[in-house]
Amino acid sequence: MSNLGFPSIKRLILVADRGLLSLENLESLKGMQLGSGHPLEFIIAVPGRRYSEFTELLEGFHAQECVDPEKESIGEREWQGLRLIIAHDPARAKDQQGKRQQSIDELTKMADEWTGKLDSQDEGKTFRGRKLSDSGAKARFYHAVCDAHLARIIRIDLKSELFTYDIDEKALSLAKQNDGKLLLITNAQDLSPQEVIDRYKSLADIERGFRVLKSELEIGPVHHRLPERIRAHAAICFMALILYRVMRTRLRASESSLSPERALEVLRRVQRHQIRLDNATDPVTGISTMTLEQADLFKALKIKKPLSAQA
Repeated sequence: MSNLGFPSIKRLILVADRGLLSLENLESLKGMQLGSGHPLEFIIAVPGRRYSEFTELLEGFHAQECVDPEKESIGEREWQGLRLIIAHDPARAKDQQGKRQQSIDELTKMADEWTGKLDSQDEGKTFRGRKLSDSGAKARFYHAVCDAHLARIIRIDLKSELFTYDIDEKALSLAKQNDGKLLLITNAQDLSPQEVIDRYKSLADIERGFRVLKSELEIGPVHHRLPERIRAHAAICFMALILYRVMRTRLRASESSLSPERALEVLRRVQRHQIRLDNATDPVTGISTMTLEQADLFKALKIKKPLSAQA
């Protein structure tokens, strides 16, 4: 792997999301080197579907690092000769568990209602509408469970003649253990676990920048043919992205709830007018009346307010 035309670069850390993680990819990454001869370093997130591979490691992490159930925890283990960084957010875990349990309760309530209806039909009771069958109930419930992404926890016996289901307590316990977790694989030896996590989280910021370029700033399509004009278009969009990031940073620092897009929408209402009275030689200029929200935004963005009306 070359150093991309920058021979002065001695270190490169690849940060990637969950889709890149596989044993084959890891072996390929471990064998890569920069043009300078230095190895390629990487930080890759572990997809949730593979958390079962780390059951014993996560159990040890919970027993040793997650002492305070209300405090975020960070730990490190070894896996496949690489560093496995584990972060646990109890608030996120509680939210995930609450949403899962709500879905389970809604599904089991629906299943119990169908079971009661099937039993009543067997006893000769009739209901309005189409008659419910065991096979129909199984199919409908199976699709509802799959749509809720709970097929590993709520088990439906599709081979049985009767409509039956059960809760896999082991799978549910494993899911709870994985709630609020962020698992990262890295070969960077000199970074602390917190630094590895911070590097990974910066990926979301970069992806947000690409979304802004493609949406608010509309970097494409590029209606240019000459190379210098294409470069100029990209350069203008890049400068606009920097201004966008500065705006977002300053709005956050001032604890404003507005996004850069919303802030610009509010400030766009500030207008400069110029009128000419009768046969006067010089026109009269002035700024529209500014609201308190607009004044606060100028302050938050550290921009001087426009001059007030003047003759």
